[in-house]
This record gives sequence, C-alpha cells and structure tokens, in this order.
Amino acid sequence: MKIAILIERSDVFLGGAERSIFELSAQISSMGHEITLLAAKGTSAAKHVKILCGDSAGKRTSLGEFEAAARAYLAQEQFDIVHAVVPMAIADVYQPRGGTYPETIRQNAASYDNGFVEVIKKATSFLNFRRGQLCGAEKMIARSKNGPVIACLSAYVARQFKEHYRCADERLRVIANGVKTDRAADAAEFAEVKGNILSSYSLDEDNPVFFLFAANNFRLKGLYQLIKAAAMCKAKEPAAKFQILVAGNDHSMHAQNLANRLDVDGRITFLGPVAHIQNALVHADVAVLPTFYDPASRFILEGLAMGKPAITTSYNGAADLFENGRHGIVIDDARNTEALADALLYYSKRTTLEAAKQAIMEDEIKDRVSIHAHAHRLIELYEEILSAKGQSK
Repeated sequence: MKIAILIERSDVFLGGAERSIFELSAQISSMGHEITLLAAKGTSAAKHVKILCGDSAGKRTSLGEFEAAARAYLAQEQFDIVHAVVPMAIADVYQPRGGTYPETIRQNAASYDNGFVEVIKKATSFLNFRRGQLCGAEKMIARSKNGPVIACLSAYVARQFKEHYRCADERLRVIANGVKTDRAADAAEFAEVKGNILSSYSLDEDNPVFFLFAANNFRLKGLYQLIKAAAMCKAKEPAAKFQILVAGNDHSMHAQNLANRLDVDGRITFLGPVAHIQNALVHADVAVLPTFYDPASRFILEGLAMGKPAITTSYNGAADLFENGRHGIVIDDARNTEALADALLYYSKRTTLEAAKQAIMEDEIKDRVSIHAHAHRLIELYEEILSAKGQSK
C-alpha cells in the first residue's frame, strides 16, 4: 500500500505524538508498505517527509492553509490511504493522538487545585482561535455520516467522541496505542543516582521499591497528588520503604516545596529531563502516572514492555492494555490520593510486586503494547477501507 500520513509538524523532538508517528511510519514501512509523511512545518531530512507549508510565516500553520496544501499535493500524488492526525475531512482515517479537544480542555482544567482557576480555564478555553478552529473541524468530522474512520488509541478516546460529539459507534475503531519494545536501556545513566539512594539503607533487605514518575507537565500528570499520597503512606505505614524518582523537564520548584512541606522530600528524587526513558525505567520497579488526562500514555506502555507494573488512573487510555489488580492498579481519579497511597503501599511489598512482574511476563504484555501490534491492526483497517472502495492493496 501507498500511505500518506498528515501531521502538523515533523520534528520528533517536539513530543510523544510526533515520536509515535515516526515510530509508526517506520514500523509500517518495515512491513512492506510505502509511507510518506506530509507535514505543515518541520524538517525534511528524511526522503519520506514532505513539508507542505514551509514558506508560510510563523512556527504554526492554520488548519485551512494546511488542508489546502494537502489537497493540492494529494491531487498530484496518488495514495491508497490518507491517514491524518489532525482533523481533516480529506482523510480516510482520522487518528487523534491527543484524544478529543473538549476532553483535553476539561481535564486540563480539572488538574488545577483551585476551583476558581478550573472554572476560568474552562470558560476561556475557546478564546484561543486556533483551538476553536481545530475543535470545530473535529466536531464536523465526528458528526459527518461519510467522514473518515476515527481510529481511537483507547476505549477512553472512543468514549470521548460519543460524549462530546454524539459520534456513532460505526464511525469509531479502537486500535490500542503501541511503543517500540526493542530499545536497549543504558543502565549506567542513573546508576550513580540509584547508588546514592541505596547507600542510605544499611541492609540489602531494607532496599526500597523504586517508583518512577515521568512527564513534562507535572500538574496535568498528577505529580502533586503523588507527593500527597507519599505523605499519606508515611502516616499509614511509617516502615514502608519506597523511593519516588521523578523524570521530566517541567519546573520542579513547586513540587519540591510541596515535598518539603509534607516532610517527604527524602523519599523523592528529581532526575530532570531524560532523553530515553528506558534508561530510568531500568532502575525502577513500578511505573506510576496518576494522570488527570492521557489518551494512552507511552510512558506506562514502555514500563509494561520492560516488565514494570503500572499505577495510573481511569483517565489514561493505557489502562486498556493491562489487567487491573494483576499487572498494575487503576485508580478512579488522580484526586483520590488515598487510593493512590494504597497502591504505593501495595507495591512496596516485594511479594505483591514480584507477583505482578511475573504476571506481566506470563501474559506476554510486551507483545500487547508493541508498535508492531498497533501497526498490524492499522493495516487491517486500511485493507477494510480499500475493500470498501473496491480497490486491492
């Protein structure tokens, strides 16, 4: 098949969505298909990347300008499938890597402790012209009878389309997110950090369980709730031995001050930005992300791929890919710090931790969360679409 993927920016360093698309395109190419990335902006060092709006001013391009450029390019070049990660009706498949715009807005507002700020964030969200434009385009796609198939990264994303847009079931297809599972970890990167922590424990059997939190938006991904839960653990079971490693390039001052105020600063280590999360995961026992919003967290999937149990929330679509209570724990809401504390204490016990790790291995979760599995299911969808068009692959 000859496949075009429409993406706003082609810079892999911008974030998880861009990285996911590059991994996906590489995987599909390795399976014998021809991929072309059509980006509004970015770099085009790779032969399979075409920049359509490189001459326009600014870092971003309006949706209308990008869609017009895409239509012009697609009129000249023939593709079997057009797959868009931005809301464009010209696509055969729309795959919103960030979930729906209304849910993103609602959950971002919910992540603020101050109720007044939450109300203001919701009320002013659509004053952003670009966001309003994208949301409007997504709404039109969702409610159109003949629009593209909407490939949802999780059941959570599918529920968003039903709730916010009253999208019909037949328009939706859940194709679970996936990550590369063959990356080699460099254990040397954080060996000294872990060694320094362990040196404060006198006996090997006293060594703590390491929980790893990784995000670039500490508020949205629930770091402050995690710190509060750590304080609750200390009050509930003072003898529990665990350490929380925090990876990410967000400002940590507020988190550090909160940890100091709650007297758990000795249990939390800030690693700063981490280029390859596997290098931190190799030192961890559990991946924890008590997020307010994540369509399908790459970090949790990467942790599972490395055999690490997960603690997250029902607002993370990655929870689809593991069994609650067997491979990890899913709490109902990031604000339920008591449930989060109980989850930390549960995996602070080596017996329950090792049982979860064993279950992850036995149930072959690594294969379930792989980019190969994700790409395979997408190709099946492409073939269904081609069949409906009366074309062969």
